[in-house]
Amino acid sequence: MKKIALIIAGGVGARTGQNIPKQFINVFDKPILIYTLEQFQKIKEITEIVVVCLDGWKEVLRSYAMQYGISKLTQIVDGGGSAQESIFCGLKSLKERMEEDDIVIIHDGIRPMVSPEVVISCIDTCIEKGNGITALPVYEQVFEANTESTSNKYIPREQLRILQTPQAYHFSEIFEIYESAFKSGIGIKGSSYANTLMTDFGKVLYFALGSTKNIKITTADDIAIFKAMLSAEGENEKTR
Repeated sequence: MKKIALIIAGGVGARTGQNIPKQFINVFDKPILIYTLEQFQKIKEITEIVVVCLDGWKEVLRSYAMQYGISKLTQIVDGGGSAQESIFCGLKSLKERMEEDDIVIIHDGIRPMVSPEVVISCIDTCIEKGNGITALPVYEQVFEANTESTSNKYIPREQLRILQTPQAYHFSEIFEIYESAFKSGIGIKGSSYANTLMTDFGKVLYFALGSTKNIKITTADDIAIFKAMLSAEGENEKTR
């Protein structure tokens, strides 16, 4: 059974305020995307890494992969105009070499603090139950807005989960759903993703281990948080 990581790195990243895509911003002299790929590189269960990359940056990524020893990177695919298009581009690139029960692990290239434990939990949950989605409890109170400034209804946080990536799926099922989605126009607009698309097509999602450290780099503040987390990890290594 192959277990291929499909890393989505096709975004422009305008909200970081930088003049290069956020996945290629250097943090302590290393691109954010490389931190992500290094996590998957060291997981023995991962057989290959495929990256869906922003147009014009494929050769840059190849050079970085060679520099940092990302030997599991087997393919770099052109992305689309949205996250859903990029995911589908990646899935189509795998179609000819994936068996029915092979597993694809979809992950945002801008979540560089993903841990091996989280990835393996997604894979194990997928093998056991059919899919495995990183999930976290909600720790804050959540209210439903009546207007932009008022509310009189809350949603019990025990009923809620925050879903992130990685997300593990059997290839045959997720590919079939994406084919149907792009033919019908269902579930491919706005902020939709693989997990929302699954529910749009009536599938049950199964929660896997989550981590509050698994942050998504979206703004300049997120980069600062990432730097602080790396610095803290470095200090912890020194004291061991």
